[in-house]
Amino acid sequence: MAEIIQNEGGKQKGKKRSKRHSTHIDMTPMVDLACLLLTFFMLTTAFSKAKVMEIVLPEKQDEKTQEKQPEVDDSKALNIILVGNDKIIWYNGLADPAKGKIPELKPTDFSDDGIRKVLLERNKDLFTKIEQMNEDIVTGKIEMPRDSVDAQRKRFMREDKAGPVVLISAYEGVKYKNVVDILDEMAITNIALYALVDMNDVQKKLIADFLAANPSIAASNK
Repeated sequence: MAEIIQNEGGKQKGKKRSKRHSTHIDMTPMVDLACLLLTFFMLTTAFSKAKVMEIVLPEKQDEKTQEKQPEVDDSKALNIILVGNDKIIWYNGLADPAKGKIPELKPTDFSDDGIRKVLLERNKDLFTKIEQMNEDIVTGKIEMPRDSVDAQRKRFMREDKAGPVVLISAYEGVKYKNVVDILDEMAITNIALYALVDMNDVQKKLIADFLAANPSIAASNK
């Protein structure tokens, strides 16, 4: 806002002097506006931070010194295959038709009674141990800083010997959202060992035959 101050000169005989006007600019509204804009941009910048998922990947090894990867125990393997449209097909063990190992494929989804229930049943011991620790912290039975809680949880997962080894793969038409969803389920159910792997020819044939025999799932996958 600008305030106009009028200065009237003294009257002189026989001559009229013109009025001189001086202006005074009030900067208070501008300061208020600058503060509002600064607050707005600070908030919107904080809200627009990219959300990332932290995934621990193994270090790259030299091809000359790279050792053969350990084989997954058939009794601990749990295969999860994403088939699109929020649908999942899973089976226990490893598929090897040459040895007569043809697993039973089971369809499910991302609901609480879906793949999460399957993971909790297979990872019951470790999940119960971690949940009991969290409950003891909440009820005050034990006191532990946040860093120590994460360290203890990781130690439980490293020492776990009974939990499953989850192998996650994706069929045709799977969205990236489903991959993120299944990784969230790994964190929720405290799965210690899991990996994203490519589908082999045996799995592709098994899934193709399963979808052909189940038109409802095949239709939702298109």
